[in-house]
Amino acid sequence: MAEIEWWKRGVVYQIYPRSFQDSDGDGTGDLPGIHRRLDYLQDLGIDAIWISPVYPSPMADFGYDVADYCGIDPLFGTLEDFDALVAEAHARAMRVLLDFVPNHTSDRHPWFQESRSGRGSARRDWYLWRDPAPDGGPPNNWLSNFGGSAWTYDAASGQYYYHAFLKEQPDLNWRNEEVRAAMFDALRFWLRRGVDGFRVDVLWHLIKDAAFRDNPPNPFWRDGMPEIDRLLQVHSTDQAEVHEVVAGMRRVLAEFGADRLLIGEIYLPVARLVAYYGKNGEGAQLPFNFQLIHAAWNAETLARLIADYEAALPEGGWPNWVLGNHDQKRIAARVGEKQARVAAMLLLTLRGTPTLYYGDEIGLAHVEVPPEAVRDPWEKNEPGLGFGRDPERTPMQWDASPGAGFTTGRPWLPLSPDHSTRNVAVLDREPGSILGLVRALLALRRARPALGSGSFAAVRAEGAVLAFERGSGADRLLVALNLGHETAELETGAFAGGTLVLSTVHGAAPRPVPARLALAPDEGAVIAPGEARGTAG
Repeated sequence: MAEIEWWKRGVVYQIYPRSFQDSDGDGTGDLPGIHRRLDYLQDLGIDAIWISPVYPSPMADFGYDVADYCGIDPLFGTLEDFDALVAEAHARAMRVLLDFVPNHTSDRHPWFQESRSGRGSARRDWYLWRDPAPDGGPPNNWLSNFGGSAWTYDAASGQYYYHAFLKEQPDLNWRNEEVRAAMFDALRFWLRRGVDGFRVDVLWHLIKDAAFRDNPPNPFWRDGMPEIDRLLQVHSTDQAEVHEVVAGMRRVLAEFGADRLLIGEIYLPVARLVAYYGKNGEGAQLPFNFQLIHAAWNAETLARLIADYEAALPEGGWPNWVLGNHDQKRIAARVGEKQARVAAMLLLTLRGTPTLYYGDEIGLAHVEVPPEAVRDPWEKNEPGLGFGRDPERTPMQWDASPGAGFTTGRPWLPLSPDHSTRNVAVLDREPGSILGLVRALLALRRARPALGSGSFAAVRAEGAVLAFERGSGADRLLVALNLGHETAELETGAFAGGTLVLSTVHGAAPRPVPARLALAPDEGAVIAPGEARGTAG
């Protein structure tokens, strides 16, 4: 029997490096800090760490404006620090994934500086330059994801350049073969250093409409929505030719072995998302599935969402799930502290590869960031509308010290007000904590083939209860999640007389399962039929 790929049975943990662990007291996390916490991640049960950008950058968008694709920003350390981190992670059987940002560079990148030097520049076509419209305004109506026009005028050359995000982030022209070659070489630079794969930022943005046609208006836009949503991005994103680029990236990774992983950030409806799996293994192994982030939190909605996603997967396509990231409100902020525990069980028992966002394992929720402490450029561009991403980027909380064990200095963003009690040191000692639950769930995934790589079947909603089955050979499990705040019942069917092996409320003390199981408010349960083995929880 062929061995299952590591990324199919593994769990990915996203680290936002500015906020994970500071090693030098400057208030900002760094690579030596991540190195220091590898034992924690190994003990938690993580298989791979995904590190958000650490390249040299002016930090207009906190590392997503790259000035050099083949280096480390001094804020985070050195290439030697990175190499040491990779070596130590590998020694613990953990993989390392880097965030790759190919859609745009910093406006201070030497490529753009040369491109901007004049219309005759050898790298002029490396970026998207266009003549003004007849009225002298922008070439078309495309909008920036951070508000305002996506075009900035360059008086020296009399043309506009396109930027899907900040004006400090000019978009590369991926129709240019020299751009592709240069970016593929950047991938090879990190692969040679032992990187196990990449999460590719805004992958669906890479190719734009060749004719630069206007985007049509969004008939569902209303006041209070982000300005970018005024238009449907049918010409500025998700062009058919982007799949050629994805296939090229996969070929580069394949040069370094079949086990290198490509993850794509793609905010698209499922019908379009699944196209990024590609054909004949030429797409991303894991086009990110963000449905749980945006879905209404009720059993009927989630059951339909899960079933539809499973049905849409192409042959050989492996599912993946995520509850949050550095751009989205934390799950505990969206569904509350008690349901965050249920959400953790959902994430770690669904079929597919889960990605866990740092801090979710301790139940970090919304952290209020006062106006004077705002750092996010989106919040500064569209203030007061709630789009700011600072609250989900606040520092990890390790202990009850003034800097929460994150720093001996002043944290770059505020800590949660409850950091003296909501931290790893306290929750490690607290019976029934969310940290203990996540650790038990990860141990259960390792112990039970049904969860690690098993099949998925019979998803259903019974009132407030979401239920589904997992199986691998003789190993079968039923997952039952009460998404409500009152007691709810579920018919256990073939699992009647079995054992409840793990509960978000009662921990891992096994108990018998009746034909009609009463789930406590906000309780999730994993149930085995007949005489079940105990768990590592």
